[in-house]
Amino acid sequence: MENKKIRVLVVDDQADLAEEIAGILQTDGDLEAVGTAEDGFDALKKMPELAPDVVLLDIRMPNMNGVVATQRIKAEYPDVKVVILTTFDDSDYILNAINNGASGYLLKDIGGNALIDAVKNAYAGDTILPAKIARRIADAAKHVAADREIKLMRAFSLSDREVEIALMMYEGFTNRQISAALKLSEGTTRNYVSTIYIKTNSENRSEAVQAIRAVL
Repeated sequence: MENKKIRVLVVDDQADLAEEIAGILQTDGDLEAVGTAEDGFDALKKMPELAPDVVLLDIRMPNMNGVVATQRIKAEYPDVKVVILTTFDDSDYILNAINNGASGYLLKDIGGNALIDAVKNAYAGDTILPAKIARRIADAAKHVAADREIKLMRAFSLSDREVEIALMMYEGFTNRQISAALKLSEGTTRNYVSTIYIKTNSENRSEAVQAIRAVL
């Protein structure tokens, strides 16, 4: 019995580029580029017919951009993996896309083999964050106002690293995303999060975030 191919939809307002990306994916026997779309609206319209497993989305598109499209796709098709593929490495776009459910973020200068590997890894459940992007996320987390950090330290006696992770929890990052951004093992991240629960007198993530919000 033939193994199921990973079905990929490529969404980009530059039709030639979308076709080029689809062509690259087709060179791998485990992948099938099932179609292209010109923007988020077009992608959502084609989702039922094409039934992709992974959607490669550009960020800046007319009508519906990649951030909004990610949110809509994940709301309607939660099992579909969304990977942002763009020329823009702006921190706000990175954070918004991932916080809306994207499995990762790639720049369009990625090589063909790396792109194929990233699609496979996203389908397998990995968070796709190249070092350049991970640094951007870590930097964005560090650039929060100093008074917020001081408030958390004073209120809960958190260490510098615990403050950093507490703020990322507050911003909606999952443990996996925190691990990728800060280059920590998921076990280490879980340990930090558990300590934050204790110090904020919380039973779970929701309670910890509420405690953090109350201080900020």
